[in-house]
Amino acid sequence: MGRAAGLFRRGERRSEETGPYWKQRSWQASAGFLGLVVVLGGVTALTSSSGTGDRVKASASDGPLSGTSTKKDGRPAGCRTDDSAGDAIPTSVPKDISWRTLDIGRVPVSASAGPTRIQGAVWWCFAHTPMGAALAATVIPTRMSGSQWRTVTDQQVVAGKGRELFVFQRTAVPDTDGTDSAPATSSYAGFQVTSYTSRAASVGLLIKSAQGYARTSVDVRWSGGDWKIQPDGSGGLYSQLASEQSAVGYTLWGV
Repeated sequence: MGRAAGLFRRGERRSEETGPYWKQRSWQASAGFLGLVVVLGGVTALTSSSGTGDRVKASASDGPLSGTSTKKDGRPAGCRTDDSAGDAIPTSVPKDISWRTLDIGRVPVSASAGPTRIQGAVWWCFAHTPMGAALAATVIPTRMSGSQWRTVTDQQVVAGKGRELFVFQRTAVPDTDGTDSAPATSSYAGFQVTSYTSRAASVGLLIKSAQGYARTSVDVRWSGGDWKIQPDGSGGLYSQLASEQSAVGYTLWGV
């Protein structure tokens, strides 16, 4: 992890990298913390060939967030969360936050804000609030390192060209399940909701290691009655990793 943390700092001086993304230093750094699958920019060599869509076309599997699920009050059946906070940006975390091991990392979960349901690979049902958006941005992408990433993608990544590109790129990367991997030496330290509406949000994530802090961000969208990850135009789920000097401005999870 020391090598990866050093790459966090170098990432500030290099805003974009070319060539296969799995050889990029930014990919290697992000793969080093929590085993997250971070598909960054500068991957046109992988996606420019014709026929890409044919390789990734597949119907979404049936599940709680597929279009066939039964909904009540706009949410899939069985999904209940505490949405009383409304649109207020949180300055503290819910008192019921606990930690669960997910693949090779640990993620915060809340009985009130989500994910309140676990159905196979899909950890879902997040509060329709900024707190729920922050938890979704933290939990959902962490599932992308393991062998069930495609199920999670079908259910919890917004459909469109960005998702197709993510699937195309992710298919080239070996799965990393918790039982096959060394324990992560970095952890989620906090979050910062930088923009929020009832339909979309941007969430900054603060990562802590022995060498210091790093930051990235994730966009989410309210779709099908729950928060889902909104990939960018190149198929990336996260922004470029960068070093962070301190935790000032972030709401800390309390690790």
